[in-house]
Amino acid sequence: MLPKLSFWLGCFVVLAAGCGGKPMQDKPASYLVRRAPERPALQGRWDEPAWWATPILKVERFMNAPGANNHRPGVQAKVAYAADGLFVIFRVSDRYVVCRHTEFQSRVYTDSCVEFFMQPKPDKGYFNLEMNAGGALLVTYIEDAARTPTGFKKFAKLPPEADALIPRFHSLPARIEPELTGPVEWCVEYFVPFSLLERYVGPLGNVAGQTWRANFFKCADESSHPHWASWAPLDVDFAGGFHRPDKFGTLKFE
Repeated sequence: MLPKLSFWLGCFVVLAAGCGGKPMQDKPASYLVRRAPERPALQGRWDEPAWWATPILKVERFMNAPGANNHRPGVQAKVAYAADGLFVIFRVSDRYVVCRHTEFQSRVYTDSCVEFFMQPKPDKGYFNLEMNAGGALLVTYIEDAARTPTGFKKFAKLPPEADALIPRFHSLPARIEPELTGPVEWCVEYFVPFSLLERYVGPLGNVAGQTWRANFFKCADESSHPHWASWAPLDVDFAGGFHRPDKFGTLKFE
């Protein structure tokens, strides 16, 4: 066999094995959380100096869930920390944007929504912070994510005063209906005080050098174009939904 032909046939065999054999394993999701050089202004300024050195993560693993379609918004996020808490910013290039829920602890995940789940300590539960494009927030502390008719086996909804403890910015109006079907870029940005998390998981101490577990999501369950995407890989058939702490990636604090 000619050497060149042998080479290309070998390449074909490798590619075919990759397509027809076992799927390639996703690289574990890991993110470096840097200390903010100054406090972000919470005005949705993605490129302000406070965010310049912060790595960008992408929420781009879309699920083949029942009801999902081919809408694939571009979703990016950044996380930074200060001595007293976390700063989080999402930027979304989207379509079919809708916000029907404006109240704290309402069903924001049915709207155009971004979510940040975090587990500060391996022997404690995790928090889910879910925010729609209009800035409405749902946040829960979950110790056992097994599903029950009322939610989860062991969980606590954060009380109403927690809403005021998480200052935020949202670039779109609080209510959006009818849907914005054309292209639109939207942003939410917020601050989560460590003191709020410590009510549930105990003292955090100096987070520099710590490793937390986390995942980031995008969804719009009841828009005209439902979709579900994650940062750290989940089961592609969406078994168990987003509430899979066993699938979390890592946040490494600088």
